[in-house]
Amino acid sequence: MTEQKISSTLVNQDATSEARELMRYLVKSYGSAVLSGQQEYSNLNWINENTGRKPAVIGFDLMEYSPSRTERGATSEEIRDMIAWHQQGGIVTLCWHWNAPSQLIDEPGKEWWRGFYTEATTFDLASALAHPESDEYALLIRDIDVIAGHLQEFKDVGVPVLFRPLHEAEGGWFWWGAKGPEPAKQLYRLLYDRLVNQHELGNLIWVWNSEQPEWYPGDDVVDIVSVDVYPKAGDHDPLAERYENLRNLVNDSKLIALAENGSIPDPQQMEEQGIHWSWFCTWTGEFLRGGQHNTVDFLKEVYNSDYVITLDQLPEWSWK
Repeated sequence: MTEQKISSTLVNQDATSEARELMRYLVKSYGSAVLSGQQEYSNLNWINENTGRKPAVIGFDLMEYSPSRTERGATSEEIRDMIAWHQQGGIVTLCWHWNAPSQLIDEPGKEWWRGFYTEATTFDLASALAHPESDEYALLIRDIDVIAGHLQEFKDVGVPVLFRPLHEAEGGWFWWGAKGPEPAKQLYRLLYDRLVNQHELGNLIWVWNSEQPEWYPGDDVVDIVSVDVYPKAGDHDPLAERYENLRNLVNDSKLIALAENGSIPDPQQMEEQGIHWSWFCTWTGEFLRGGQHNTVDFLKEVYNSDYVITLDQLPEWSWK
């Protein structure tokens, strides 16, 4: 069985007891079940009303806490909702649509609030990283330190976080991937070093989110590998090729997750074909409620499958 090769030891030797407990559970479950997941806390009741169950994992986003958004008046209740979800015994996964620190174009179609997209900013990551004395580098550090303050809020109340920064880097559509693999890897390692070694955030489980080998930042800073896949609407294929890409990337030594999806892979096919995603996390909006990517009948089937773990089936965590 593949899961026997996978260690539950986290890359951060100073990980909190809550992070260690969550990782042990994920490793124990891996290969025998997939955890159900959904982006956005606001979808929780809709799923419950339509399936009779709640997901085990909910995806949150630090987007509105980016300094270049808050200075323009952005606000968010994401932190409050994350803590509320944790208190219900749910698992938190967290991405960060990092609005570029500066140099937002801010014109029609490239508005400031689209500033995480490559096309909406002239911020040059490669140049910033190559010049640590520059204002641009200082702004990168400022942003990381601001986010560290919010991640500390979760640490203070015992929330372990499946943290997925710099997601979809290899796509190039976000500014952190626009300059190719080397700057993206360098930024990821800078983020890791600052959050782990300076801010001592041991509550983070580090999730990498690209599958191409040249983009991989290294086994020493990654706990879980993942990919985001949006098949054509209604295609519930288990995504074997993408899963195998990630297995090969880490020599079958780390957990593998489907960090974002549109149509949910069919749990029965996953089980039959040995495609062991640790969790899936369906994106919001039409992907959940539109009826094209996932019908209500299919959602009921997924959430009531013996192969799928829902909120009520999670363990009694020590922190509850």
